[in-house]
Amino acid sequence: MLDDLDHALVHALQIDGRAPFARIGTVLGVSTQTVARRYRRLLAEAGLRVVGLAAPHRAGQTQWLVRLTVVPAVAQRVADALVRRTDTTWVKLAGGGTEICVIVHAANDSTPEHGLLLHDIPRTTGITAVSAHQLLHLYHGGPTAWLGRAEVLTDAQRRQLEPETRATLAPATAADGPLLTALQRDGRLGQTELAAITGWSAATVARRIADLRAAETLYFDVEIDARLFGATTQALLWMAVAPADLDAVATELATHRELAVVAATTGPTNLLAHALCADPPALHRYLTHRLGALPGIRSCETAPVLRTLKAASPLSR
Repeated sequence: MLDDLDHALVHALQIDGRAPFARIGTVLGVSTQTVARRYRRLLAEAGLRVVGLAAPHRAGQTQWLVRLTVVPAVAQRVADALVRRTDTTWVKLAGGGTEICVIVHAANDSTPEHGLLLHDIPRTTGITAVSAHQLLHLYHGGPTAWLGRAEVLTDAQRRQLEPETRATLAPATAADGPLLTALQRDGRLGQTELAAITGWSAATVARRIADLRAAETLYFDVEIDARLFGATTQALLWMAVAPADLDAVATELATHRELAVVAATTGPTNLLAHALCADPPALHRYLTHRLGALPGIRSCETAPVLRTLKAASPLSR
């Protein structure tokens, strides 16, 4: 179980994944050594991971959410194949073990076909259906943290941790490839380590990271088991919303503590949300009382998430 200091540390890392332990310690009122010790423990025991990610729309990429219906006997094998790919994130086993959901990243100038999306998956007759939905707009998620783990620090503490911002235009280029790949695996790699990987000086690494962050081309996310924050029940919500109501409904949903992701997509359901609730009754209350009260939602399909096999980073540990 996580205590108050653990929760505060995770919140601090969500605000600035590369914040020095000394600065975090000052804000939290503990020593640098205590922060470092807690961080190492969360790495080892809670699956904590800080990752640096390129914003898809600034990196020349589109995102496709792919749903695969499979027979239970092959679900794990297909999911494992998706996890190993470097163009996938958010691999989830859902629907009682008969559905796999995955985000596939593709270049803007290519429209993925089902065959291309699945070219690395082992040949099997166990895949019974595939659908692909392009992510059009992210209302919540990505750079914005799930509210369930971002409610610990005060506004004053948050301001002390927020990285400096300045106006800059710094799109990702091919030269940034080694840097971005290294940060996808470990967003807290030191500047000396990153300098060795990129062939740049440590000062150039620091300046480039600062420029990419200021331009919102690069952001840092925290991966950690949601169950440690009391969310033992997860579900993907596939909603059909009247187009005229889509923006208003999605904007409202982005304020709901129960939702970690809210995104507009293509397809017969045009709004996706990822719900994190304490237990099944809590999910039921959310669906019937809060979500159900919103006008404009024509239908909502609920797919329970059994396991998350891959989170925000395209690279496994």
